Amino acid sequence: MGEMAAEPAAGQFGIGQSVRRIEDPRLLKGQGRFIDDVNRPGQCHAWFVRSPHGHARIQGIDAAGARAMPGVLAVFTGADLAAEGLGGMPTKAAVKNRDGSAMKTLPRHALARDVVRHVGDTVAMVVAETREQARDAAETLAGAVDYEILPAVTTIADATAPGAPQLFAEAPGNVAFDWMQGDAAAVARAFAAAHHVARRTTVHNRLVVAAMEPRGGLGEYDTATDRYTLTTPTQGLTEVHKMVADYGLGVPAAQLRVVTTDVGGGFGMKNYAYPDQLLLPWAARKLGRPVKWYAERADSFMCDAQARDHETTVEIALDKDGRFLAIRTVWLANLGAYLTQSGPFIPTLGGPRLVTGTYAVPAAVCESKGIVTNTVFIDAYRGAGKPEAIYALECAVDQAARELDMDPAELRLRNLVRPEQMPWRMGSGQVIDCGNFPKNLDLALQAADYAALPARKAASRAAGKLRGFGLSSYCDPSGFRDGRVRIAFDPSGSVQLFLTAQTNGQGHETTFAQILHQRLGVPFAKIRVVQGDSDAVGFGSGTGGSRSVTVAGVGILRCAEEIEAKGKAIAAKLLEAAEGDIVFSPGTGRFDIAGTDRGLSIMEVAKASFAWDNVPDGQSLGLDASFHNVQRRPNWPNGCHAAEVEIDPDTGTPALLNFIAVNDFGVVVNPMLLEAQVVGGIAQGIGQAMVEDCRYDPETGQLVTGSFMDYCVPRATDMPPIAWVAHEVPTATNPLGVKGCGEAGCSGSLAAIMNAVNDALAQVGAGPVEMPARAETIWKALASARYLKP
Repeated sequence: MGEMAAEPAAGQFGIGQSVRRIEDPRLLKGQGRFIDDVNRPGQCHAWFVRSPHGHARIQGIDAAGARAMPGVLAVFTGADLAAEGLGGMPTKAAVKNRDGSAMKTLPRHALARDVVRHVGDTVAMVVAETREQARDAAETLAGAVDYEILPAVTTIADATAPGAPQLFAEAPGNVAFDWMQGDAAAVARAFAAAHHVARRTTVHNRLVVAAMEPRGGLGEYDTATDRYTLTTPTQGLTEVHKMVADYGLGVPAAQLRVVTTDVGGGFGMKNYAYPDQLLLPWAARKLGRPVKWYAERADSFMCDAQARDHETTVEIALDKDGRFLAIRTVWLANLGAYLTQSGPFIPTLGGPRLVTGTYAVPAAVCESKGIVTNTVFIDAYRGAGKPEAIYALECAVDQAARELDMDPAELRLRNLVRPEQMPWRMGSGQVIDCGNFPKNLDLALQAADYAALPARKAASRAAGKLRGFGLSSYCDPSGFRDGRVRIAFDPSGSVQLFLTAQTNGQGHETTFAQILHQRLGVPFAKIRVVQGDSDAVGFGSGTGGSRSVTVAGVGILRCAEEIEAKGKAIAAKLLEAAEGDIVFSPGTGRFDIAGTDRGLSIMEVAKASFAWDNVPDGQSLGLDASFHNVQRRPNWPNGCHAAEVEIDPDTGTPALLNFIAVNDFGVVVNPMLLEAQVVGGIAQGIGQAMVEDCRYDPETGQLVTGSFMDYCVPRATDMPPIAWVAHEVPTATNPLGVKGCGEAGCSGSLAAIMNAVNDALAQVGAGPVEMPARAETIWKALASARYLKP
């Protein structure tokens, strides 16, 4: 909810300083307050019945046995919700089909009514006195549901095959949308005139998000005020608030309060509401008691939004000198069983913004189809389309280099947008304002000692190993949308900074205190950051899209301007001087009469502002300001990542030897926290590239990788040494000059790793392989190429 900053050494807590996270001592001592720590007197507990089938029709539910079990207070089904008029889960239907028609909205109920469409689809809710009683009754109820099993489809190919079972009447052929962007005629002309066309199809494997803290919630209802409260981990209150109040409960926004305490990781998966978040406050009103639910990890695998699962074909038209003339991209996106808030956005308005990436390509076109299948729904996950697009493009660039027998670094250098071409309008219409992409590449090659790579490859071959090197040049539009900020001094001498941005591990309390200190000179120890209470912070976008520092940081600056102006008026009255003679120094936090040594600190002015006789006419008591910032232009973090791998042909085992991360994030508020953010993204990129893979049985739709026994996430031993190179080009899209960083690690790392793996395999005529590059996959590729170790 909020943290009071501890005072570091003087001069060590402004912008550009690696201030240690002020929230860490509390968290390391076990004093964090996560959803499992939140309890209310008299609360009861919920448990949910989930579908055991990938696709089935509900023929009936006999709840009598479950209702008669010890401690059971209520059993709710889809029929109960329908009788109450409870709404369903909304979809943002902003995507237009290529013919201009709107994407169809597909129905999704909080509890399935007639048909379940994926393993884990929510069928019923049991509420009991204890968690154990609720779980026991839910297990009994699960055996009392009569299902008619229907054919299931889990892959894009199966879902679009002739005669495939149809999941929704609204999506004929299981195609939810058919979208296109770009100048198809110009692209066709470029391809017709091309000297060479390179083509590469890549598969973005499906992922389980696996946040450290599972989801959960506690619903309450106050009869005296006719008001609901939902306490639940989110990445921002407003999206969840809007979905639960407007679409679910059907009540005015003022009748719902949403509270978020500490959050153990989000990565996009906790941006939006889930059925349980709607049902908990509704059940609390029905029962007259608080109702709590906290997920087990099995719930997370079956019911939390999953990620990626795209097939992307990129074609590059090149002239005789290896320059890119046009790019044509076709996306096929497995959206899962339902259309979520960001699911349709990812393969349309999200990733395709980057079909030309960091390259100066005159023409581009992108086609995209969204396919519904009997799998868990897809939603935003660290990048939401940007890593998918960069991965597909960068793998295609390496493919082109192999076909042309050209150094991949040289091919990139010939085609990268140069600094003098900035601002650069991409084929998608997006405008990159600044960056030095060739310099990023040069710094990466230097850090990798690229000149000595042939010798390292030869040494590996002599030792019976295969060594490969991969590059990935990326850009990552970030930092737009809105956010509300309020700064309020209080009479006790502290300052509260209210944000709609919501930390879920990034270190917001530290970063935003640094910005406020820098701008107003407020003592660092006096700043308390407040998040996670809709009554306190108001309406505004939360954390996602690498926007927090840009949007909230600029909001802090705008509030500071207003506070400075108010403070000058109060200081002038206190010092008996003309307001025009008062100057404010952010470095010292003082209001002084110009040319004199007479002045007051901002904390003295703030304290005085609560006495009516110190405040000028027309000005309210206190020193505070609010600003709802709207950031319309994205900033463009960018960089070049490089990876070096070595493969043991006997087993196919890959070893990630080194990783180089060259990044341009503009002005950096806290270098230590920024590096931690990007390294975390790289770790998730390593996970996807090398070990993670969510699988379903193609016949039944059963989730095969339903636990950490079957689904691997990266471990500390999987992490290589990371060479960190900062190349900062400040942006003019915001007054701080900052660029987003939260998603860049994923965007840059995937292709660097996989290009390295496929570079090693290509030396013996094997590959390319798709993610994850596990030992079995690599060994099979080597065996297919009949490679024998010398």
